[in-house]
Amino acid sequence: MGRRILYFLLSIFLLSAVTFYMARLAPGDPLVSYYGDRAEKMSPKERKWAEEKLGLEDPITVQYIRWLERSFHGDFGISYKYKTDAVDVIKGRAGNTLILGGIGFVLIFVLSLLLGVLCAWNEERLLDRMICKIGTAASCIPEFWLSLVLILIFSVNLRLLPSSGAYTVGGKGGISDRIRHLILPMVVVVASHLWYYAYMVRNRLLEEVRADYVLLARSKGLRKRSIMFRHCLWNMMPSYLSIMAVSVSHILGGTYIVETVFSYPGLGTLAYESARYQDYNLLMVLCLMSGILVILCNMAAQMINEMIDPRMRTAPVMSKSRKSRPPGAAEKADK
Repeated sequence: MGRRILYFLLSIFLLSAVTFYMARLAPGDPLVSYYGDRAEKMSPKERKWAEEKLGLEDPITVQYIRWLERSFHGDFGISYKYKTDAVDVIKGRAGNTLILGGIGFVLIFVLSLLLGVLCAWNEERLLDRMICKIGTAASCIPEFWLSLVLILIFSVNLRLLPSSGAYTVGGKGGISDRIRHLILPMVVVVASHLWYYAYMVRNRLLEEVRADYVLLARSKGLRKRSIMFRHCLWNMMPSYLSIMAVSVSHILGGTYIVETVFSYPGLGTLAYESARYQDYNLLMVLCLMSGILVILCNMAAQMINEMIDPRMRTAPVMSKSRKSRPPGAAEKADK
């Protein structure tokens, strides 16, 4: 556990350093984000004063050390664009991303499990072949292109669903209004990832179906339904939970893209705006939050894999013990 915590802290430190340096070395003027069009009319003296006010006059390394010291005390600075604390800006948007990404995450893995089981049950039949071909084609469609097509059909031509936002301006529509604004982004999030994980479920189930214990169960007279759902599906679930943990970064990235296309007021749109307007402090907090979530999910997936297969936990210890033996001892032990 201590080693995992050390790796976690080291990963967060490297992520913060890389993000900090890349953001400040990228082309653009952060003063435009804070002062708007007035930044272009500033005199050299006024510009120097503005950079001192925002702490941009020092070398990048000095800025990073100062930011690191403040972040340890919970001070991540203000957002240049919104003129308020960066954490407060994120708090106002995080709920929308949790709704879109959280519901999408649950739908993806419930539907992919059902779809994978359906394909495995009808292996090599017409239904299985049709779903495989349609799913493969759908998984190749870029998220931004699918979003634009849905906006064109359902928002521009049919005028059935809104094309942007999380609710109608004024927020008087209530829950039904929020659901109408969620439909198109949710469809894109689910459709872009559904078949990828359904295909994993299908293949994993088919591996279980071809295992030796299934032949033994069939020889004892157990029905196909009982073998599939009581044994194969149950044995597959731990690895499926591991896939769910690893997939958080995949689904989170897709959610950010969908939010940007639909102008959905979530963390994805906020990340795009902070990168576009050189809003350094806001960008740092968003990158750290996303990085921490991804790293924690990968650690959770590793722990689940070790619970499934204890050999993964003992492998490093065994390799060290073999290296510590005198020459020739390992070969004699293997014999």
